[in-house]
Amino acid sequence: MRIGLLGLPKSGKTTLFNLLTSSEVATDKFRAVDEAHVGVARVPDRRLETLRDLFQPRKYTPATVEFVDIPGLKQGEGRESLDLNRLRDVDALMQVVRCFEDPEIHSTTADPADDIAAIELELVMADHELVERRIGRLAQNAKRGLKPEEQREQQLLEDKILPQLEAGNPVRELELSDDEDRTLRGFQLLTAKPMLIVLNVAEEWLGSGSEVVGRLPSHLSDSAIVVSAPIEAEIARLAPEEQREFLDELGLDEPSLDRVLRASYALLGRISFFTVGEDEVRAWTVRAGTPAREAGGAIHSDIARGFIRAEVVGCEDLIRLGSLAACRDAGLLRLEGKDYVIRDGDIAHFRFNT
Repeated sequence: MRIGLLGLPKSGKTTLFNLLTSSEVATDKFRAVDEAHVGVARVPDRRLETLRDLFQPRKYTPATVEFVDIPGLKQGEGRESLDLNRLRDVDALMQVVRCFEDPEIHSTTADPADDIAAIELELVMADHELVERRIGRLAQNAKRGLKPEEQREQQLLEDKILPQLEAGNPVRELELSDDEDRTLRGFQLLTAKPMLIVLNVAEEWLGSGSEVVGRLPSHLSDSAIVVSAPIEAEIARLAPEEQREFLDELGLDEPSLDRVLRASYALLGRISFFTVGEDEVRAWTVRAGTPAREAGGAIHSDIARGFIRAEVVGCEDLIRLGSLAACRDAGLLRLEGKDYVIRDGDIAHFRFNT
């Protein structure tokens, strides 16, 4: 999973990137215009941590998410200050939005909806240019005759995609068939990518997330989550026992960064299944709805090619009973075929022959 971070200067975007990836990138004030950074975040999962404590493996490997942080868009300078091409190959976008007052910013009042619209407009314009260029090339190719797939592509771009962009709307809001979606993948349109809105609030608003989200237009609020980057920075510096006490004082069950990472998973329709043993306890990331043979292929292609059966048990059952042997004796360790759909939290061992 690869997620690109967007945001206006002073939104807290790079601070969030540093917290998520344990990086030390300078904030926008000190960054070169063309400087982008990539970092990896470990996805917190209490289930996997409990399995680690149970098996005491030699190696522990949680799921990860890769983040790409590009410099913030400078208002009034347009895409010249925002290298959007660096985000073409990400799976989703995460826009960090300022929801706090900053005396260094001329604007006296934070306006999250306007900031979101400013970034979205730049994405729409970038996609519009790309689509227009492709339509122009197809028009040139039409002189020699278009292949059937090129004809379908031209019709899709001219009839659906270009009008959507010309209206200032993102492609992700269109209802597309599976064939249309496959046709568009090669373009890596920015506005076709899922978007998560992260509202960076002041400390006093951290416990009132629903109220902050409720101020956004309805089409944005469904994909919004609230954090407070300065508070998260304080939490990250504390020992685990002190973190719990601090979170209780704030009325939070967990650090907001954990919710950001889980929301990223949900946005892309991803789940985790686990493999366990004395050698390694590990989380594997697959799309929701992935059949067992394909899930095995995420571990190694030989498993998919020579798949026989998958031994599966729910992590809750294993944690409750304490061992795979106890789960087998209780009839909870099941043999599943290649078409079994892997569930979030499944523990799987794959039998295969190559």
